[in-house]
Amino acid sequence: MSHAFEKLEVWKRSFDLTTKIYLEFEKYPLYALREQIFRSSLSIPSNIAEGAERSSDKDFIRFLHIAKGSAAELRTQLMLVEKLNNHSSKSVTDMIKELNEISSMLHGLIERLKQQL
Repeated sequence: MSHAFEKLEVWKRSFDLTTKIYLEFEKYPLYALREQIFRSSLSIPSNIAEGAERSSDKDFIRFLHIAKGSAAELRTQLMLVEKLNNHSSKSVTDMIKELNEISSMLHGLIERLKQQL
């Protein structure tokens, strides 16, 4: 069953966060960490979109789990940025907070879809 991913609030929020991350970190000096942050952030809305276009809710759930894992990976990387900078940047702190909310939304969507199986 295909879902319109563009209508999903969790996709919208993760897409907006990815845009903010690309703008915030485009000149970040640690190249390898920056590129991994970009990959992790892009993975979240991309996996939501790919899963939504799959033919079954079971497949969609699998991709939502991948997106949730990418959100945890990205939170870890942003926490490392805070630690390396020896201070808590408000923008990075806000991104981590948004990731926690996105993870909760993904969990809720996964649970709702599981109930429909």
